Amino acid sequence: MDTQVLIIGAGPTGLTLALDLARRGVPFRIVDASSAPFAGSRGKGLQPRSMEVFHDLGVIEPILASGRLHMTMRAYRGREVLREWDVHEGRHPTPERPYARTMLIAQFRVEQVLREALPAGTVEYGMPLTAFTQDDSGVTAVVGGETVRARYLVGCDGGKSFVRKQLGVSFVGETHEDQRMLVGDVRVSGLDRDHWHSWGGRADRWLGLCPLPDTDLYQFQATGDGEPSLELYREIVRERTGLDDVVLHDATWMSVYRTNIRMVDRFRVGRVFLAGDAAHVHSPAGAQGMNTGIQDAYNLGWKLGMETLLDTYESERKPVAEWLLGMTTAIMMSGNPFERREDETLQLSLSYRTEEGPGLKAGDRMPDGVTDQGRIFDLLRGPDFVTLDLGDDPVLVRPDGYVAAIGRSAIDAYFRAAPVTQLHHRRVAARAAA
Repeated sequence: MDTQVLIIGAGPTGLTLALDLARRGVPFRIVDASSAPFAGSRGKGLQPRSMEVFHDLGVIEPILASGRLHMTMRAYRGREVLREWDVHEGRHPTPERPYARTMLIAQFRVEQVLREALPAGTVEYGMPLTAFTQDDSGVTAVVGGETVRARYLVGCDGGKSFVRKQLGVSFVGETHEDQRMLVGDVRVSGLDRDHWHSWGGRADRWLGLCPLPDTDLYQFQATGDGEPSLELYREIVRERTGLDDVVLHDATWMSVYRTNIRMVDRFRVGRVFLAGDAAHVHSPAGAQGMNTGIQDAYNLGWKLGMETLLDTYESERKPVAEWLLGMTTAIMMSGNPFERREDETLQLSLSYRTEEGPGLKAGDRMPDGVTDQGRIFDLLRGPDFVTLDLGDDPVLVRPDGYVAAIGRSAIDAYFRAAPVTQLHHRRVAARAAA
């Protein structure tokens, strides 16, 4: 066996999985068909739950340094400001929820932070997957003309996933060819970098220019036809702003987005798994896509590392993908995709619960908090299961920050059902800070 896990695709999903496997000491290879890292900002919103994931993975500091948590939206008619608003107004950090609102950060910056947290040269570019087969003991793949043998293969290779197509997995849903969005990363003069600027009273005349933090770029978004080009983007800016001092100078990346609302009918076929856009694509409303892929990887990483509970990857993540498609479609169809966000878009309320009722339950996200031993998130940081003795009922927390069991008898039952997890378990005794 050449490696334990072969990761196909080095976007946010594949890189998160690589970083999680690396800290577990699980051998892996991560390959990407592209000759160099992706240079665009297809995604630019990082949700609080993803920030909690990055806290655990040890990269939250450079992520926070590269993003921005507060940016007011501003709608214009020409130069006249029609309205200003904050979609996260009133949301502030608390001890239980230290990351309270969506962060604006370019996708390429997220990928850079994750890549730099891995040993230099870990990601192998210019290595397309061209074939693979599997048997009872592993997967044989051809990448960049090289034959690689791995115990597992994970397709993190995007909406046009080669892995998914070769598996013959259905990508159920619909494509709306008439709903197009021109997007790109551009340099613009004449605008401040403290607001997300937008023009257009009609949906078919809408233009948005959002500053990308820690760069000199703006993300360009506009409804319209035509193939992406600098000339077309300049024309749209001139026509829709009506201003001669707002000038688009150049673009580092341009693309067109067509609305796809699709998901797979299976997340696993034997020793091959699908994650991120390879498993689900949807409306960009609500900034969910990059985040859901990150959390797919976070759910799968510890299970691959322990080689147990692998069947629960699909049973836990498929309902999340179904919810995601419905929620993002509802936001887009509302006609007000930039209005105040509800809690669900922050992804803090996502749960793997199997029972209902008030209070913290198995399957819920473990909240942060302050104890005499430090922050709960810091006590949980690392690749292990952690039993937190915080009071009368200890809480067993999974490596992905979700509650596995509450109470001594429930914890004992959990370990009997999955005994291998006891090899990756530690206890922490702490008291809630006064």
